[in-house]
Amino acid sequence: MTALGRRAGTAAAVLSLTLAATLAGCGSEDEGTAASGGATRQPRAGASPSASESSGPSGSSAADGDASRSPSPGGSAEAEKKTRGTPKGGVPKPGDVDGKDADEVAEGALTAMWTHDTTVDDGPGDAARRTADAGWLTRSYARQLGGRRGGSAPGAQWQRWADHRAYTTVALDRTEDAAKPEDTDTVAWRQLTVTTTPHGRDGWTREPASVVAYVHLVRKSADAFWRVADVTVR
Repeated sequence: MTALGRRAGTAAAVLSLTLAATLAGCGSEDEGTAASGGATRQPRAGASPSASESSGPSGSSAADGDASRSPSPGGSAEAEKKTRGTPKGGVPKPGDVDGKDADEVAEGALTAMWTHDTTVDDGPGDAARRTADAGWLTRSYARQLGGRRGGSAPGAQWQRWADHRAYTTVALDRTEDAAKPEDTDTVAWRQLTVTTTPHGRDGWTREPASVVAYVHLVRKSADAFWRVADVTVR
């Protein structure tokens, strides 16, 4: 096994831990370190606020509503929520990309996982669950992320976003290691930098925050579609 292969295995373990912790609401918010992105490191997931001082990736947006209005800090964000719909700017779906292209599948899945919109999402974990429901992931990984429907309430960071009725934009850059294992017919690895920026519908914004995501993709045969089996962040 190559050095990257071993590191990828370790990354996969780290990812399971990070994303799982986030979705379960086990993280913590640090206003000091939130400077890069205005949010705590969501499973070190960039500019994603944590739930209950932590929570998994989340993001789903609905109608934009009146951009001049923002919920009061007292928690009236819930009252402002519209019927669930598509996050502002849209979220890619598996049918939008070439399912036999590992690059396109990895990029689509990461974009979906880091897309948040407080006008329709209850907390940071909703984006990961939405990604699982959309069909980007293997069945086992989808169960891992989609199964955590409960969890802690969103924390202060998410509430701040909600006060501005914020949503995120996502930018991806390929940052692959020269030691990355070669793709096989059924296994591929991709490494991308995910940069997330929150934008309030009232004009508020924060500096972008970035993380490196390691994506493990698998498929049953060379003619099958790729699915994401794991995502690790650092």
